[in-house]
Amino acid sequence: MKVLVTGAAGFIGYHLGEALLARGDEVVGLDNLNDYYDPTLKEARLARLRRHEGFAFERADLEDAAAVEAIFARHRPERVVNLAAQAGVRYSLQNPRAYVDSNVVGFVNVLEGCRHHEVEHLVYASSSSVYGGNTKLPFSVSDNVDHPLSLYAATKKANELMAHTYSHLYGLPTTGLRFFTVYGPWGRPDMALFLFTKAILAGRPINVFNHGKMRRDFTYIDDIVEGVVRTLDQVATPSPSWSSDAPDPASSNAPYRLYNIGNNQPVELMDMIATLERCLGKTADKNMMDMQPGDVPATYADIDALVEAVGFRPATPIDVGIDRFVRWYRDYYGV
Repeated sequence: MKVLVTGAAGFIGYHLGEALLARGDEVVGLDNLNDYYDPTLKEARLARLRRHEGFAFERADLEDAAAVEAIFARHRPERVVNLAAQAGVRYSLQNPRAYVDSNVVGFVNVLEGCRHHEVEHLVYASSSSVYGGNTKLPFSVSDNVDHPLSLYAATKKANELMAHTYSHLYGLPTTGLRFFTVYGPWGRPDMALFLFTKAILAGRPINVFNHGKMRRDFTYIDDIVEGVVRTLDQVATPSPSWSSDAPDPASSNAPYRLYNIGNNQPVELMDMIATLERCLGKTADKNMMDMQPGDVPATYADIDALVEAVGFRPATPIDVGIDRFVRWYRDYYGV
């Protein structure tokens, strides 16, 4: 297949590109290489993708409607994976317009490209943050998610609603994937594991929010990519059991699906830090701090729908995943 991957120089986009190219697909990567975090890391990921003959790259802003339309017209992708977004919960508190531009306006442009160029299936990144103020664990795709705690979360919920509209009106098959705390080699520098590793190796203290009383469903990158590829291959279809009298938010009488992708085994933040300390061979100096605005104390994915649909269950243990990340970090940064 020819697959358009937006956000191809990003953490998940890079790994997905490698996986698709390895199995023989053509990949068109779209990215604007913005400076939300170090563009050098994005360039390094991109350089690795460029080694493949089946890879083509387009630099553009997703919110540039004319540029996105031209990319669809030029490459005619059969399927699309939309991973491009302005990421980060805390950044959205200070820079809300960046999220509307990339995550809402940009997503409309992707939907329009898919609609007008007969794309067979759109898979797009949602987020566990859509569960917002929910406290019932584990989080299920059939739960109501109408109480986001950050604009980032609100834009991801908006993406799910927008996708459903296009599935209903135009018959565009769409699948939304709610990712849960993705980590691993080539990861994002703004994420806790990366920040902690950098600080500990430099002998600086780490900030531990909510005094360490946090749980996260840490999900290793290879498991995320396997879930994305499997859902991409299984085109969304209408649910024969869906009822408008008791509507299930995760499916529809249109070709629309939602799935959680998480490890289904939440880890205490202090246990994650202890594992990282063992892998680094150094003990962290910890600043115990209050909960940050927009954050939640726990995430935990119910993945039964994903397992039933595509026969895959993420299972990489946290100690294995962190060890692989630390090995990559030491090698990449020469530490």
